[in-house]
Amino acid sequence: MSDDRTPGPLAGALDQLARVEPKRVTGRVTELCGLVVRAAIPQVRSGELVRIATAAGPLLAEVVGFKDDEAVLMPLGEPRGLGPRCEVEPTGRPFSIRCGAALLGRVLDGLGAPCDGLPPPEPAGLEEWAVDRAAPDPLTRRRVTRPLTLGVRAIDGLLTVGEGQRVGLFAGSGVGKSTLLGQIARNTDADVNVICLCGERGREVRDFLEESLGPAGLARSVVVCATSDAPSLVRLKSTYVATAVAEWFRERGQRVLFLMDSVTRFARALREVGLAAGEPPARQGYPPSVFAALPRLLERTGNGAVGSITAIYTVLVAGGDMDEPIADEVRGILDGHIVLTRLLAARGHWPAIDVLDSISRVMSGIVDAEHQRAATRLRELLAAYERQRDLILLGAYQKGSDPTTDRAIASIGAIEQFLRQGLDENPPLAETRARLTTLLPA
Repeated sequence: MSDDRTPGPLAGALDQLARVEPKRVTGRVTELCGLVVRAAIPQVRSGELVRIATAAGPLLAEVVGFKDDEAVLMPLGEPRGLGPRCEVEPTGRPFSIRCGAALLGRVLDGLGAPCDGLPPPEPAGLEEWAVDRAAPDPLTRRRVTRPLTLGVRAIDGLLTVGEGQRVGLFAGSGVGKSTLLGQIARNTDADVNVICLCGERGREVRDFLEESLGPAGLARSVVVCATSDAPSLVRLKSTYVATAVAEWFRERGQRVLFLMDSVTRFARALREVGLAAGEPPARQGYPPSVFAALPRLLERTGNGAVGSITAIYTVLVAGGDMDEPIADEVRGILDGHIVLTRLLAARGHWPAIDVLDSISRVMSGIVDAEHQRAATRLRELLAAYERQRDLILLGAYQKGSDPTTDRAIASIGAIEQFLRQGLDENPPLAETRARLTTLLPA
């Protein structure tokens, strides 16, 4: 058949369709008040990204609510150049990032774009990946049955963390959370680290990357960072971006260690967004959406059908108040908690982990009976010593008053030596277990 025949009706219709310009649905900014922008936009949906044309260039924003017939938007950046009647164009899609193995060794901003000054990753190695994802179905999750080495004796020996477990790291400011996270990221035997610095001080980001994490730790890590001066929605999104990156690696069967510093700053950013959108405050100024968002975020980590995300979330506890709303809520969701205390830090005890106040809820199911007995025996002696510490230091304790305390006094030097660890030490789990089981007499 000849190829130069007259086109049929279908070919003509397709040619006309190709020349048609789709109708653009746009809206207009009506108000900018504090953190939020209000705009009249037809057919827009909650969670959708919109593009605002400002004098300073395009500005992305997310629909976070509605008031009357107008959408409430939170800008994903500084609203410079924004004015009344600026055009707003819906994108028709939620926020997503480009994700892949090429992100290893890179530092991303709160929206998932590289911010380390290196050339952008090759697009061929990346894929579109939604940031807001559902948690794995509980019946498809594999059980936590194997320990994961973190390289910290006090944790591996007495608070053993399982592959796919989620743990909270509770401490006040300046007690060593970030340093401990860096040591764990360097020492762990996980395949990949994904680290989220949400609301971190700008000065400490480079310190964490170069000092706490180091080149070797960074090489197998993806770091997502939104500093304290970033817009509240960017700080908020950084946690979802980091979690989505961790999920991408988990879907490929890898063992991921997810470190997030901190849940408290995530909750504060969410509070700013909720209050600005008109939500009423509830517990200590936090709106109800904060307590609904916490389990949705924290449940996304853990074991999946393939791969695992072992997660450590830091929580700021001002004055050691473990019952403040965020700390109390997080402790109830996670599978264990590790408490750092200023009292131990003041004694020069590193890491400043209060093992008596800390617990791993899965330890009994992932270690053998001998390991469990040795950990219980150490806890018993340490608790006995702490009960009588003041009397012992004053010299008022009478030897023979309590056999357990007598054994504790005789063993306290070995116990403290076991619990202390230098920043450059990286003991394997097998070595920690062997040392623990031979540390104390039966």
